[in-house]
Amino acid sequence: MISLSPLPPLAAGAVFAKIIAALAFVAMPQSAAAEAPAAAVAPVNASAHGHVDVAGAAVHYQIYGDSRAGGTPLLVLHGAFMSADAMRPLIAPLAATRPVIAIDARGHGRSGGVDTPLNYDRMADDAAAVLGKLGVEKVDVLGYSMGGSTAIALAIRHPDRVGKQIILSATSRLDGWYPEVLAGIAAIKPEFFANTIIETEYERLSPAPEKFPILVENIKKLDATPFGWSDAAVRAIPGKTMVIIGDADGVTLDHAIALFKLRGGGDVAAATQGFLTEAPKARLAILPAASHIGIMAEAPAIAAMVVPFLDDKAPPPPVF
Repeated sequence: MISLSPLPPLAAGAVFAKIIAALAFVAMPQSAAAEAPAAAVAPVNASAHGHVDVAGAAVHYQIYGDSRAGGTPLLVLHGAFMSADAMRPLIAPLAATRPVIAIDARGHGRSGGVDTPLNYDRMADDAAAVLGKLGVEKVDVLGYSMGGSTAIALAIRHPDRVGKQIILSATSRLDGWYPEVLAGIAAIKPEFFANTIIETEYERLSPAPEKFPILVENIKKLDATPFGWSDAAVRAIPGKTMVIIGDADGVTLDHAIALFKLRGGGDVAAATQGFLTEAPKARLAILPAASHIGIMAEAPAIAAMVVPFLDDKAPPPPVF
């Protein structure tokens, strides 16, 4: 667990900002070749990119992999303070087996809209609008942190557009986070990011590089505003779900397990038969010695679990 409670608010926010900046460094594009198995790495340069105007924001997208390869495209949604570029360590191995569409959330990366408040419904609708503009009828979705909650919103608000979901270090409710993590975010100030890669990447990519302080405030407000979808709404999401967190994540273990069960996990019949003969409706992975930030350094392990899930492969039978 990331525990910030012993620190005064200012120190807690500064520590959390440095941790987030470390995440961006871990997830920068140059890490892809080092982190992912060489045989599985697709080129990380987007073959197509552009903007879609949605509700006052020009939302940027990138497309990776071969669109002629067949199969359901994968939509990748990044976390707060990040961009689609920062997800490339995961995009690279996944684009080797399917087309990948990566979006910069409004106010992030190359997208506009930093002056509008952030909320998950709005970001889900942004993603749906991009898919509509691209003529993509249905996608599987991988969302990390803020992007994971957006993925849940997308599946609830636009169920016909979503197949499988990978919810990576994310929640379906605000209270799925440890309170200490939310307190750390609440104490963040823009100056804590001075000369970090978070600030420099925002200034490099953003159409409004001078507005980084507004992005910081928008994210603080997002993480201070209660949100959540009912158990019934989460249970009714179509498609299969994989929940992935670290064992030292900012997302509580209880919440991850509850989300797994809502999506069809914890089936007693499957448990009592000793081994699985077909692909389950829900999967749960808890990575050892992995924090909410550090889990992004586990791209090879995550990709190795995600690809069979997306391919709907049943677990291999035991060999004795």
